[in-house]
Order: sequence, then C-alpha cells, then structure tokens
Amino acid sequence: MNICLVITVLNEAYHIHRLFDSVLLQTRLPDEIIVCDAGSKDNTVTILSKYSNKLPLRILVYDGANISTGRNVAIEAAQSEIIAVTDAGVTLSPSWLENLTNSFTDEKIMHVAGFFNTDSDTTFEKAMGATVLPLIDDIRSKQFLPSSRSVAFRKSVWKQVGGYPNWLDYSEDVVFDQEIIKQYGNFHFIPTALVQFRPRSTLKQFFRQYYNYASGDGHAGLFVLIHLIRYFTYLIAIPISIYAAITINPSIWLLGAIAGLTYIRRPIVRAQRLWYKSPLLEKLIIISLIPIIRVTGDIAKMIGYPVGIWKRIKFGKNT
Repeated sequence: MNICLVITVLNEAYHIHRLFDSVLLQTRLPDEIIVCDAGSKDNTVTILSKYSNKLPLRILVYDGANISTGRNVAIEAAQSEIIAVTDAGVTLSPSWLENLTNSFTDEKIMHVAGFFNTDSDTTFEKAMGATVLPLIDDIRSKQFLPSSRSVAFRKSVWKQVGGYPNWLDYSEDVVFDQEIIKQYGNFHFIPTALVQFRPRSTLKQFFRQYYNYASGDGHAGLFVLIHLIRYFTYLIAIPISIYAAITINPSIWLLGAIAGLTYIRRPIVRAQRLWYKSPLLEKLIIISLIPIIRVTGDIAKMIGYPVGIWKRIKFGKNT
C-alpha cells in the first residue's frame, strides 16, 4: 500500500522546516511527497529542495493556484493509491501518518479523518486556541467534517467526487468533505492521528482568517442558518436588549451577562486545559481575551459572508 503525502504552500519559508522536520520523524514515511507551490515570492522552494535528498519529494510550481487547485494538481500527479493531506502551518506527531493510514488495509475503508491540537506559544495564542479550536471532547465523530490539515482518502474517492472545488478559495475542505460523505458516508475518525496547529498570533491575522472563512461560506452557500442567527443576534437581539435594559427593566442586564458567560463558557473550559502551568496573571489575561476574540471573529464573519454571497451571485462555481 503506497501513500502519497500532499501539501500546498505559498510563502511558507518562515516555518516550513517545522513541518518537514516532523515528516522526517514519522514512524511510517510516505512513499512519495508532492508539494504544490502557488508561486512563493520568498525562499520556500529553496528550503523545500534541501529535503529532496532525505525524502521522496517532488515540488510542483503552479503560479496563482488557490489551495483547492494546488491540492488537485498534486493529487493528480500522485502515483500512490492512498492520499494523505496536511497543511504547511502544522507539525505532525511522530505516528500521525501511520495512525492515519493503518485502516486502509481494510479495503472497505475509503476515507479517514485525523485530528489536531493547538500548539500555542504566547498568551494570545493560548487564548486564541481555546476560543476557536475544538478539543476531542467537542467532536461528534459521526458529524465531523475534518480539516484538510489531517485527512486521508483513496485517490479513487477524490476522483469520484470531482476533487477539491477549484472555484472556491476558502472553505474548500468543507465542500470536499460534504461531497465525500454524500457519496461514501461518514469519515472513519482516528483521534490518534494528530497534528499540532499553531493558531493566529495577532487579532489582525485572526480577523483576516475568519473574514476569508466566511467569504468562502457565502460563496459555497454553507451554514446559512448559522450566519443568519449571528446577524439577528448582533443587529436585532442585542440592540433591543440594551434598549430594554435602559428604558424598561435594568434586570435585563443580568440576563445579558448570563447569556454572555454562556457564550464563552466552552472556550474557558478549553483554556483550563492549556493554562495548567500558567501563572495567575496569564490566566486572567486569557479570560479577558476570549470575549474579544469571539466578538472579533463574529464581526469578521458578518463582513465576509456577504462578500462570498456576492461572489456566488456574480461568478457561481466558475471562479
């Protein structure tokens, strides 16, 4: 059973070595590695080339490719039956590939999903990880749509579902997952196939990330009800509640506070897993950052989603 590891990159010189150093430490090395570079302007390709004498690595340069096109180009070039996919911004646990692909010895297994942990260095990154990245306890395996930073499938599955959606710049793995589930059923979930994912390190980076995600959702027509609930909450429910608390009954402030605490309860629970060695001051800072990150993400989504809808109206599934 041959395995190809597929990765797309763009200007990843700063941390691409972390990923490839972790590839070298795998308990089961891939039989081939295909990296599609989307036209990096830094020395990403030069750094990658240094691993060519240590790993079965091929580098394909496809200027201007989005992540879907990059993955499709790399998968098309693969000779292996099994395709494992990850992203440049992660570090692989040593047994990641072995755990992720062992199930394919069963010919009935067509697609599997791994998982990811937060890899946080700074106080802000710990708050970010707690706010936006799920723990294993949060996952319902039968409903899980895996990120393509930790997923594997047979090449025939990729071909049958039409590959990643080239017309979509963001949320592409959600659309890909949904099509696989539609045709082949739920992913076989392997929580021990872990990658370490470093969350965004600044609020500006996070805003841009969630703006892009929401734009992808709008373009793909994803999660319409969830986005509508968010608009209703921020644009109607909260203003009405504030007005009512000021003019009718001040006790509504208490209800609002309870609702706010409920909104950040799960991130605080997750934060407790990340800060067990942190000093008290850092814990307080993390708690104070969580609602800021939550609201920032919501605002980014509310701005990005209409942009995606506009793309869907103007371009459909052609760009």
